[in-house]
Amino acid sequence: MKILARHLTADLFNCKNNKLMDIDAIQRQLKDVLGRTEFTLIDCISDRITQDHYAIMMLFQEGHLTVHVYTVLRYVALDIFVCREEAQPDNIASSVREFFKPDKIKTTTLKRGDFGAPKDIRPKTTTHVAPLRKIHNTGAKVIRALARRNR
Repeated sequence: MKILARHLTADLFNCKNNKLMDIDAIQRQLKDVLGRTEFTLIDCISDRITQDHYAIMMLFQEGHLTVHVYTVLRYVALDIFVCREEAQPDNIASSVREFFKPDKIKTTTLKRGDFGAPKDIRPKTTTHVAPLRKIHNTGAKVIRALARRNR
C-alpha cells in the first residue's frame, strides 16, 4: 500500500443551476451520486450558515463529502475524501459538476497518507483549472481593444 486515501477539492464558479437554493434537491443529487458509486452512506447533515451560505456534509463508510454553497456568488466549494488507495474522487466530482453547471472549475487532488516516499513528506498535489465554456468572439474583442488603443 502506497497511500491511504485520495482527497479532492473543487471550486465551482458561476454555477448555472437554478436549484442553488434547494437544499433538498442538492441532497437528493448527492445521495444519488454516492449510490451510483457504491459508497455506503452513514449520515447526511445540512446547515444554513448565513442567508446565502449553507453546507451539506455526507459521511459514508469510505470517507466524506462536503459541499458549501454560496447562492449570491453562485459559487460551490466541494471537498471529497475517499479512504481507498484506488479511489477515483474525480467520478463523484464530475457528477456534482454536471448538477451545478459551473462556467469554470478549479480542482486540487491530494494523495493522503503517502508512504511511498519516506524522506519526502511534502504533499503531492495536482491542480487543474479549466473554463467549461469557450469565450465567444475573442478575436473580435481583441481587434476592437487594439483599435481603441491605437486611436
